[in-house]
Amino acid sequence: MRSRKLLAASAALALVVGACGSDDDSSDDASDADTAESVAPDDAESEDTEASDDAEETEDTEPATEDTEASDDDADDSDDDGDAAASGDFEPMSVSAPDCDYGGLFDTIAAVDELTVEFTLCQPDVAFESKVAFSAFGIWPDEVLEETGGGGPELFENPVGTGPYMLEQWDRGNQLVMSANPDYWGDAAGSDTLVFRWSEEAAQRLVELQSGSVDGIDNPGRDDFEVISSDDTLQLLEREGTNVFYLGLNRDIPPFDDERVRQAIAMALDRQRIVDAFYPPGSSVADQFLPSSIFGYTEEPTWYDVDLDMARELMAEAGYADGFDVTLNYRDVVRSYLPSPGTVGVDIQDQLSAIGINVTVEVMESGAFLDASAAGELPMYMLGWGADYPDATNFLDFHFGVGASDQFGEGFEDIQALLTEGGQVNDPDERLDIYMQATELIKEHVPMVPVAHGGSGTAYRADVTNAQASPLGNERFSVMEPGDRDTFVWMQNAEPIGLYCADETDGESLRACEQINESLLSYEVGGTAVEAALAESWESNEDGTVWTFTLRDGVTFHNGNPLDANDVVATYVAQWDAASPLHVGREGTFYYFSADFLGFLNAPEEEEG
Repeated sequence: MRSRKLLAASAALALVVGACGSDDDSSDDASDADTAESVAPDDAESEDTEASDDAEETEDTEPATEDTEASDDDADDSDDDGDAAASGDFEPMSVSAPDCDYGGLFDTIAAVDELTVEFTLCQPDVAFESKVAFSAFGIWPDEVLEETGGGGPELFENPVGTGPYMLEQWDRGNQLVMSANPDYWGDAAGSDTLVFRWSEEAAQRLVELQSGSVDGIDNPGRDDFEVISSDDTLQLLEREGTNVFYLGLNRDIPPFDDERVRQAIAMALDRQRIVDAFYPPGSSVADQFLPSSIFGYTEEPTWYDVDLDMARELMAEAGYADGFDVTLNYRDVVRSYLPSPGTVGVDIQDQLSAIGINVTVEVMESGAFLDASAAGELPMYMLGWGADYPDATNFLDFHFGVGASDQFGEGFEDIQALLTEGGQVNDPDERLDIYMQATELIKEHVPMVPVAHGGSGTAYRADVTNAQASPLGNERFSVMEPGDRDTFVWMQNAEPIGLYCADETDGESLRACEQINESLLSYEVGGTAVEAALAESWESNEDGTVWTFTLRDGVTFHNGNPLDANDVVATYVAQWDAASPLHVGREGTFYYFSADFLGFLNAPEEEEG
């Protein structure tokens, strides 16, 4: 039998844990209600019929309560007995919150049977499909999570997934080598070996591409677009600016606890000057946090115009007529939203001196910077965001919603209330009105200054087929073929920080994870539409509070274990339940889960002061 350590731990924490067929009324509602359904193209009708029949039979069975002591004994036996699915002794896992008062999105996550998993939500989420397609929610074997204790280098440096590539070697500081998965359930990878290399210098990335030592690069420099376009041996693919670069301000750290100071900075920055001087073709000044291509963007309101006189007046009113000293932190990593971090930082330093702010520009190591900013330790910093999926919830909720990190300090309740409402409303016009109000409040409170939507691109050798520049930055290398070569070499801006992407937020890590781990759903190659992945079909009840996913049969992880619904439950619960012994990760922050799904179960109480 499969190990039940995760189940036992959750039961001990007074969660409702047991076999599927629980006495939660929402499960019965899901069977009886009219459903809105999405399926994979092949044999969709027959698969859905089978999934529906299985669900109804399971709900007719008598609910069972898991014996946690017996579960621990079974866990010891699991090494000898092999996989539960193979032995026909599958025990479905189900984890429930006592109620929805804890504030998060999930009520219950349950395995209905080996190939069916059901999510019961506390409220509708119009972006739920897009969220579960994201790479932070890639599925892991529950045995691996348990064996590693849910964290540490054994986990985040040794990923085990179901994807077209599997990790062969990670030579820290040099390269990441992946080999094609010979047992992949989908189309075979286009190259036997995939290598990730990195350089923060755009010039070096271009030289490597021109010399033929790499097959593709990310983010060519602003002056390299024309060079690549005029070279017959290369191909350039441009990305639209589905991102935002912003100057973050932490309201918990003086003098940024005064809204007038934050507004003064917003009026002092000449954002057009920055875009004109440092950004490549296709870039634009950000007039709000959302890019215009993301649902939720509205033409009004726009950001503050440059007004140095008003900025100085606000500084004086706040008691800082003579200015103040502050450190501006950044990481020296080129991103599509920030192609020249150091020089942009110096320009911001120069601009803010006009209103008396004496800025010291300080670079930090990438991982340490991201951790410190998310923990609310930096007063002022340069950061940005690229779309994970094309909806306002991905930008606004992650940064300003109830589950957001402390990067801007304490959240603004008026913004949070609107964003929570916007995520539950189905009518597009009503949602747009809500997001217009939220954008107005963001302008008023100024938790950050939106600066630019960066145009960017990828470049490849001319003989690479199926090359992409994904608007989400999640290029799928398994569909690319590097001419007659067996190895595809990709050079990006920086080294991945970790490969347990449930607990990462940087694009370099996420792109690597996406080759190895897969989520229930995915995004189309080179686009943003949601499509089937590990789940071959899925459906929701009429009000969007119960989602049922049917897994593909016969999928195996890289370690040979078959995928089943318990792996899905274990993957999500390790992130969801803050009291779980597997809620560890690399830093234990799980920012995507908290932001996308409104918070953790059993979240520790925040310390006062």
